[in-house]
Amino acid sequence: MSSSASLHSGATPALIAPLAAPLPLAPRDAFPLLAADPALRYLDSAATAQKPRAVLDALRHYYETANANPHRGAYRLSVAATDAYHDARARVARFVGLRDADCLLFVRGTTEAMNLVAGSWGQAHVGPGDEVVVTRMDHHATFVTWQQLAHARGAAFRIAELTPDGRVDLDHLASLLGPRTKVVAFPHVSNALGTVNPVREIAALVRERSDAIVVVDGAQGVPHLPVEFDRLGADFYAFSGHKVGGPMGSGALLGRRALLEAMPPWQFGGDMIAFVGDEVTTWNALPHKFEAGTPNVGDAVGLAAACDFLAGLGMDAVIAHERALVAAAMERLGAIEGVRVHGPAADQRSGVVSFSMADVHPHDLATILDERGVCIRAGHHCAQPLMRSLGVPATARASFWVYSDAADVEALAEGLESARRLFAA
Repeated sequence: MSSSASLHSGATPALIAPLAAPLPLAPRDAFPLLAADPALRYLDSAATAQKPRAVLDALRHYYETANANPHRGAYRLSVAATDAYHDARARVARFVGLRDADCLLFVRGTTEAMNLVAGSWGQAHVGPGDEVVVTRMDHHATFVTWQQLAHARGAAFRIAELTPDGRVDLDHLASLLGPRTKVVAFPHVSNALGTVNPVREIAALVRERSDAIVVVDGAQGVPHLPVEFDRLGADFYAFSGHKVGGPMGSGALLGRRALLEAMPPWQFGGDMIAFVGDEVTTWNALPHKFEAGTPNVGDAVGLAAACDFLAGLGMDAVIAHERALVAAAMERLGAIEGVRVHGPAADQRSGVVSFSMADVHPHDLATILDERGVCIRAGHHCAQPLMRSLGVPATARASFWVYSDAADVEALAEGLESARRLFAA
């Protein structure tokens, strides 16, 4: 099955009018790395976003004024660290629409969150003859985690296929659901295609046909879309801090209280313990039950600052800005001979444009663009099952965010024209 749409219009670049705005939603000088190099065209935000100065300032302020081990000291500095940690949790929970902040667990990122759910809930509830469902567009962090859990527990592993334009085929997904389905996992937004999946609709479909838990990879959702966890219908939702402009190695898992309280701990030690007896140990309350060891307070503070930064821009404005750029990029790239853009229409995706150029490997495209100061990603994007369905070994991917503008689109298009001429010679 080919999940792609050819956008080649036959027009020549000389006939295309110069691209008008949009200007950056957030000025480049709010991001120190971008401000230091005005010529840099950073189009790999889906991999990791640049950090706003507000995040760097928050990290510095914490380490300069409140750095101590939280929860364990009676002295004022430890109390300040504890307060900073709890305040960060409340701010992040508010940003993603989770009223019960104790059901937000700080983790190292989406990958760790998926492994936590599989290693705790999955090990306890999935058994021989059960079924685990993912989608063809899932990131390896989701796909492989649940694949391996299914194999280890003797469950059947099912893959929901895609429509020709790169969306989850809901009819096929529905056909996979039944009384033995235990888990349905899928991305809010595809990291490789930018496809925005209808989380509420999928969750409702799962509820109608099974008692499975709904697990959402929100790594590409939270940076680009308004997220209200309490209204999504999902049981678990995970995201990574570095994709929202926060620190690397930070992130969060959101879950329903009833499930989290019933789940066994995933790791042991530190504040997740309530009482240790010679034979029996009891566990702390949420969220501490799933946060073993010394908390990463500084990165939690930085993540909260990133969420505050985006909240100030407004997530409706973020996705509108990205879609304007994506529409312009798809038009420009579609007019370049040999370019094939994969995925749905601009109004059904986030700020990602994944594409191929005939007879040119994506790695060669990335190298040529890099020489012009344009940063894109080339490869399988941790989505090899999706690449197989596209019929390609890899794609090139340009991803836009709040600091992207029309000049980024122009630089991308001009670089691809240069690559086409080079390989045609």
